[in-house]
Amino acid sequence: MQQQASLVEYGSRRVIITITAIICALLEIVDTTIVNVALNDMRGNLGATMTEVGWVITAYAIGNVIVVPMTSWLSQQFGRRNYFAASIMLFTLCSFLCGNATGIWELVAFRFLQGIGGGALLVTSQTIITESYPPEKRGMAQAIYGLGVIIGPTLGPPLGGYIVDSFSWPYIFYINIPIGIIAVLLTLQFVRSPKYAEKSLAKDIDWIGIGLLALAVGSLQYVLEKGHDDDWFSSANIVVLAVLAVFGFFFFIWRELTFRNPIVELRVLKNGNLRVGTILSFIMGFGLYGSTFIIPLYTQATLGWTAQQSGMLMIPSALTTAFMMPLIGMALQKGVKQQYLVALGMLLFFIYSFWGYKIISPDTGQENFFWMLIVRGMGMGMLFIPVTTLALSTLKGQQIGQGAAFTGMMRQLGGSFGVAVITTFLATKNEVHRSSLVSQLNVNDLDVQHRVQMMQHAFISKGMTPDVALKAAYKSLDYVVAKQASVLSYMDAFLGLGVMFLLCIPFVLIVKSSKEKKKLDLSEAMH
Repeated sequence: MQQQASLVEYGSRRVIITITAIICALLEIVDTTIVNVALNDMRGNLGATMTEVGWVITAYAIGNVIVVPMTSWLSQQFGRRNYFAASIMLFTLCSFLCGNATGIWELVAFRFLQGIGGGALLVTSQTIITESYPPEKRGMAQAIYGLGVIIGPTLGPPLGGYIVDSFSWPYIFYINIPIGIIAVLLTLQFVRSPKYAEKSLAKDIDWIGIGLLALAVGSLQYVLEKGHDDDWFSSANIVVLAVLAVFGFFFFIWRELTFRNPIVELRVLKNGNLRVGTILSFIMGFGLYGSTFIIPLYTQATLGWTAQQSGMLMIPSALTTAFMMPLIGMALQKGVKQQYLVALGMLLFFIYSFWGYKIISPDTGQENFFWMLIVRGMGMGMLFIPVTTLALSTLKGQQIGQGAAFTGMMRQLGGSFGVAVITTFLATKNEVHRSSLVSQLNVNDLDVQHRVQMMQHAFISKGMTPDVALKAAYKSLDYVVAKQASVLSYMDAFLGLGVMFLLCIPFVLIVKSSKEKKKLDLSEAMH
């Protein structure tokens, strides 16, 4: 414990370490969403198809998810400060290479390497912040870290939209370079490593475990990201990779439970609170990334907004979350149970989703979203810190770092599942609603005939011949039907997200608290 106490920092040194760690967490998370608004520009500039350019997002996510479970072990091998600094260097170098890429597959390769560098930044920055604070202030430390994790996905689209509109797409990567260089210098100067036990010898390194983990998680991530584009199991690639993911996970679990020095310690999942926290992290990732994905998609595709307008819409929600974080940290320090805060957060997320279900239409105004998104910001603020503290509250020592890696990986996978499920759900519902609306449009119906005639007259008045005007009227009617079907499918998606969170509330409330009251102590995380 003395050695742990020595990692607590005070005064300006603690402030510098906290800022460095938050910057690194933000760099990593903003980069997961900032490219979304630049895909069209990349496609045109690099001469790629939409499917090819989608790999820019997929490759980063695969690199990210593969490395997160290994961060605890890698920190032990190389020393936390060295590993953290090397990860920032890799991330920064790959940002430069991404901006300079001349072909789509070159860009995809550098994004994969950037994801490997970025994966370490999340979990390690969480541990560095927490260890810099004395135990009684660690709830607040979690709140400070949570700001980056929750606000990051929201900041990406408006920042990306501004950079693409004002400069060009490579600058969304170049912006990381000066920040990364400063973060490396601050890390080497101020961050300290705990003393670790001896490093593993080469023969003790779980190379097979590393290979199986990369195979399983990489295959699963590909299936989730590309399944909808490739029409799921009608594609041979998806079938092969789904089978590889299943067998990869099976043999990975068997290997980790039998090898003397596993790369991921699965036995830590015997802890009931961690199991519940891991599931809740998955659901939270599903809701966080799913809702961050669905709103810009709806506002751009259906309402015709620009990328920057869509991104700016999310800022009040992010600011509300930022305001909530320290309040939640204080509530936890005063002894409010995590379960109650998580349940309330889920209820608020249900209210936000139901509100979305009620207000969206083919012409919803910007002002209609404001209070709905404020509620989302409050709900997310109440979820992140309590879910993390609940998951790690009954773990001790080395287990804390392993638990943090599990919750981090599940949050990322939950986001990937969220985007994949919502994309498929929207496409399926869109077809259902479209065929339902078309079946009700009987050409012999007087109202339909009257509507077509009115549109035809409107087109004739603009100088069209009657036959061309009639075609334009039918085309216009088809567009109205398509837009209405799209709105109905977005309504279903909002309602589905809300119901999922509502159903989780009873499950959260029956989780048992640790018998004696313990403060969250992540001090030995990542050992």
